[in-house]
Parts: sequence; structure tokens; C-alpha cells
Amino acid sequence: MIGDKLRYTYRNDVGRVTNMNIGIDKLHFFTPHVYVDMEELAEARDVEPAKFTIGLGQTQQAVAPITQDPVSMAANAAWPILTDDDKEAIDFIIVGSESGVDQSKAMAVHVHQLLGINPFARAIEMKEACYAATVGLQTAVSHIARHPESKVLVIATDIARYGLNTSGESTQGAGAVAMLISKDPRVAVINDDAVSYTGDIYDFWRPNYSTYAQVDGKFSNEQYLSYLETVWTEYKKRTNKTLADFKALAFHLPYSKMGLKGLRQLLPEVDEAKQAALTEQFEASRVYNKRVGNIYTGSLYLSLISLLDQSQDLQAGDTIALYSYGSGAVGEFFSITLVEGFKDMLADESHQAMLDNRIQLSVADYELIFQEELPTDGSQLVLSEDEEQFQLAGVEDHKRLYK
Repeated sequence: MIGDKLRYTYRNDVGRVTNMNIGIDKLHFFTPHVYVDMEELAEARDVEPAKFTIGLGQTQQAVAPITQDPVSMAANAAWPILTDDDKEAIDFIIVGSESGVDQSKAMAVHVHQLLGINPFARAIEMKEACYAATVGLQTAVSHIARHPESKVLVIATDIARYGLNTSGESTQGAGAVAMLISKDPRVAVINDDAVSYTGDIYDFWRPNYSTYAQVDGKFSNEQYLSYLETVWTEYKKRTNKTLADFKALAFHLPYSKMGLKGLRQLLPEVDEAKQAALTEQFEASRVYNKRVGNIYTGSLYLSLISLLDQSQDLQAGDTIALYSYGSGAVGEFFSITLVEGFKDMLADESHQAMLDNRIQLSVADYELIFQEELPTDGSQLVLSEDEEQFQLAGVEDHKRLYK
């Protein structure tokens, strides 16, 4: 059965088929050093705070200053986990995003240069709303199945922007997640059991000429749950697995309450004890997302990191289900299995410190930062230094400059 396949096969140079595990070897996330409190934002917008903190499940929202764009955030997410050996072994960099900075040049090319990765590497950018990082992950697995000694760097990076005083303002956010994919991974094996489903719908989209996305919020929520039901039903049919086979479920979280709706849709399939256990794991999986907000392609993987960092019950051998959803739309259900020693590879202390050491902005300061814009006429802009390892340094002749 597909769901029982933890190993991938490749044909080596003498023609023999060899089995191996492929998956996540390291992972790390980054979010900018400033945020706005959701209760204060609600009060400034004459909204009952509970609508944001309970109705959406959000307590804080990361804010990207003009010095932090999707490229710099991607590099900031990846550099703490990469050794010199990793940089030499990486021969493929995949950046998933719906916040691209150029219609032609892939952000992965900038990231490749900033991180000092092996020059003989591919560098591409993938797009399909919030699903792009997932297909990047699956592409990485396929690449390593053919090239077992290589490593692939997969990064999800996005800034969710809907505009000030809009219905979507409360579901904004900014951040990036980096994952190093390799054979014999030290965090989790990516199981060969993915089920995907595609349909041509308009629940969320952003035309090339628009700064902000168009969204049909009610329809998008309905489709998120509908696609979940579709891929889950097919997954069960193909694998003969049930909800009881998973220790936890991680969801794409445009806002953390959305994942709870998805979980509640599935929970009636198991007994009350299992329902309580899965709900407890879900709460661990949304700790970080509640404090960062929506990071589009990275939201599912930020939730996974939160689960791994915050849960007290996970053990090697546990299987975690993941639901990925990208508007437009593509849904995917797949699983990973934790490996021995995975806790040693987590960066929970640095993640917690990064969140705790951020600076809270007043709503007025948040609005000023939000409205800062880069020139679009080719003129020069030099930006002051910020405190991060990598940043956007300025713009000149329509070129973004990083340091």
C-alpha cells in the first residue's frame, strides 16, 4: 500500500535498485523583529478584540519593515541551519512564494548568492498560492531519489498584505521557513503517500497589476474544507489508513482558527480519547502561527515547526499528517514519520527567543511602516541597516540590492 512506503528507490550506477529514506534533515523559521498586537489593532479598527483573538485565533501579527522582503527573509530563515558541508552538497534551491519580487528572476538566485551555496546548483521559484512550498518539498524528494548524495534547500517565504482598514488586514503576516531535504534525514521521513487535487476556482488571486490580493473569504473557507474532505477521502481509499494512525495533524493556517475548523471536520471519525489527543496536538501546532500571522506558503510548515517544538508527547516513529491548501486551488494530504533523535535537531530555544525578543509596534507606527514603498521609477534608494543577518539594502536602476 502507498501509505506503507517510507522508502524511495533509485537505480545506482551499477543498475541495482536501492532503498533509502528521504525527508527533512533540518528546519528553521524566521520572522521580522517587529509586530502589532491584535487586541490593539482591533480596538483601533473599532472591532471587538475577541473577533481577532478567538474568532481568528490570532494574538500577534508580524510586520515586515521595508528592509525585510521575501528574499532577505528566506536567507535569514536558512543560514542558521546550514554548515559549509551542507552548502557544498546542496545542488538545488527551491523557493516557494506568492510574493515574488521579480516577474523573471527567481528569488532562489538571490538566496543562492547570499548564502554562499555551491555554484553548480539549480535555483528556481515555484508559485501556486500557499501550496508552492509543498510541491517544492515533493520535488526535492524526487531529486534526491535520483541524486542520493545531494541535498535540496526548500524555502517558503511570503508577506501577506491586504491593506490597511480592509477585511483581510487581520490575517496579514510575514515570515519564512527553510527546510533541508536529504537522504537519511534526522527529523522526519517524507512518506510516499501524497494525494493531490486540483480545481480551477477563484477564491483568492492577485492579478499582475494589483498590489493587493482579491479574495472571496467565505468561498475560500468553504473550499479549504471541501478540498480537505476530497483529498482525505481519497487518501483513505488509497492507503487504508484512518485518523487513528496519526499522532498529530498539521494544517495550512491562514489564521489558526481555520485549521481548527479542518480538524473538527475530521474528528468524528475517531473516539473521544483520540479526539482529545489530536486536539491537544493541534494546540501545540498553532502556538507560533498565532504570534506570526499568515505567511502563505510557509503557514503549514510554521505549524509543523510549532508542533515539533511545543508538543511534549511526540516520539520517534510517530506519524504526522499534513494538509496543504493553495487557493485557485490545489489541495494535498500527505504524511511524515519522525525519526530517532529528531528532538536534537530542533531549534526551539532560538525560535522562542526570536519571538519573545521582538518589538511591539503601536498601531500608528505599524501603519507608517506598512505604507513605506520602494521606488518603481528606477531611482536610487539606500536603506539604513537593520539588526538581521540579511536585509534589503536598497534599490538602484530597478535592481534590488542585498547585504
